[in-house]
Amino acid sequence: MSYSSEKDILSGCRRGDRVAQKALYETYKTQMYTLAYRITGNFEEAQDVLQEGFLKVFQNLGNFRGESGAGTWIHTIMARTALGKVRNRIEFVEMDIHREVADVHFDFPVDVEYLEKAILSLPDGYRSIFTLYEIEGFKHAEIAEMLDIAESTSKSQLFKAKKLLREKLKEVLR
Repeated sequence: MSYSSEKDILSGCRRGDRVAQKALYETYKTQMYTLAYRITGNFEEAQDVLQEGFLKVFQNLGNFRGESGAGTWIHTIMARTALGKVRNRIEFVEMDIHREVADVHFDFPVDVEYLEKAILSLPDGYRSIFTLYEIEGFKHAEIAEMLDIAESTSKSQLFKAKKLLREKLKEVLR
């Protein structure tokens, strides 16, 4: 059977149709692998996250209410699965919650390849929060809930990640 819409694919997946499951996987696998890799910083772990994440998607499809798009729902599952992989490696350091966390801007041209390498070289906690906030668009409250940390910790880790990223990029450009 061929599926023409996401609604049909999801319906087929709920019935356990392997063709529909393959169609859903094929639709999102590249985007979700990229997310997993950006969070884990490791090709093998990203592949594991992709497999584990899609198992969770198929097992929990009955819980998907359609309040957001399927891609958004899958994205959240993958992000949480990836964070589960790196959680034991992440060390968060609280900053003074009264200190204002200002944005760090890059006031010099940045090559995308150097930027990607610099992001991957960040410590796990910094990289995870930077990826979730700056690349994937999660809000600090969502990140805090996913990682079971204070919202202020998410903000401070993002600040530190940007500062370190800026230093790493300046070194490359010297």
